[in-house]
Amino acid sequence: MTQLPKALMLIAALGLAACTNGNRFNDDNMAGAGTGAGMGGVSGGIIPGSANDPASPAYFSQTVGDRVLFAVDQSTLSPEARATLDGQAQWLTTNSDYLAVIEGHADEQGTREYNLALGARRANAVMEYLISRGIPSSRLKFISYGKERPIEICSDESCYAKNRRAVTVISMGMTS
Repeated sequence: MTQLPKALMLIAALGLAACTNGNRFNDDNMAGAGTGAGMGGVSGGIIPGSANDPASPAYFSQTVGDRVLFAVDQSTLSPEARATLDGQAQWLTTNSDYLAVIEGHADEQGTREYNLALGARRANAVMEYLISRGIPSSRLKFISYGKERPIEICSDESCYAKNRRAVTVISMGMTS
């Protein structure tokens, strides 16, 4: 029993010693990169997995754009949607380790069955466009949620417009 308190003290001392190096997260490869003004002292480099990492899903979502909007009862891609999808295709080409699931959505108007079919047409339109831009179909899937997953809830056109969408969700996966 006399060894247990000694072992615990040794572990505690090692743990505290590991916490005393305040400079332990600096990367020697980042020398000269600056201090990253406005980043609270964090090095000015890219933070892996963050929205400033061009290879991250967060970057895809926030910078490239993960959604396109549709007109009422339409699954036709607008010029704005095509521009967003061109960016998605470029990102997916560069980051070939990722898979994408395209979610089709509709507003609350219409029946559940109609909106599921409309969401499927929207998601399929996005998937076909990405395939036409060189993304292998084996990396893409689509699903329709119809009106079941609104991002805005109200009986107003401003809400309906945001719910008529297709969202590209990125995930890490093995392609074969």
